[in-house]
Amino acid sequence: MAGEIIYGRNPVEEAERGRRKVLRVWKSPETPETKLVELCGSSDHQGIVAEVEPYPYVDGQELLGDENALVVVLDQIQDPRNLGAVCRSAEAAGASGVVIPDRRAASVTAAAAKASAGAVEHLKIARVRNISDWITDAKDAGFWIWGADGRADQAPWQVDLTGKTALVLGTEEKGLRPRVADSCDGLIAIPQAGQVDSLNVSVAAAVLIFEAIRQRS
Repeated sequence: MAGEIIYGRNPVEEAERGRRKVLRVWKSPETPETKLVELCGSSDHQGIVAEVEPYPYVDGQELLGDENALVVVLDQIQDPRNLGAVCRSAEAAGASGVVIPDRRAASVTAAAAKASAGAVEHLKIARVRNISDWITDAKDAGFWIWGADGRADQAPWQVDLTGKTALVLGTEEKGLRPRVADSCDGLIAIPQAGQVDSLNVSVAAAVLIFEAIRQRS
């Protein structure tokens, strides 16, 4: 196939409204269940599978121009479902876009598109060679960079998340890599009172994104 496969009602519907061309659609009951599963590799297809053009990533520099930009930076998030869930929150909140590494990290796969409920079709997502280098460019463009770190002593609502802001999140297991953390202007943590010591990265991202939006309203 020349394109990529996506599946699920929302992903296919949003792809039809989005930037990339839908090349072919398979639906039940015209297409047997076994064929749909074979096409997409998942039983979670909701009766519809589509072949679409490759995902149109943007250049990382494209996210630096807006004077009130809010960019989410994901440092080596491996699970495409987490990537999709973060993108869903970012698009719903009106964030400028998401930055991901082009190696050793999840990309916009069918699973990510499904988890995003199709939000990836309307969100600017940049794949960059080096996260720290993108952060340096963002600083030069006037961004303030906040990294999420559970050991930080500042809550997101205690700092200024207005203006050009990038929110940087790492993996649940290891958090931000040291070089990436050192590149940030400051670190913030979401206060927690329960017994579990870590939030899912997509939940943490949603809290930070919507706090930034709250401050801007």
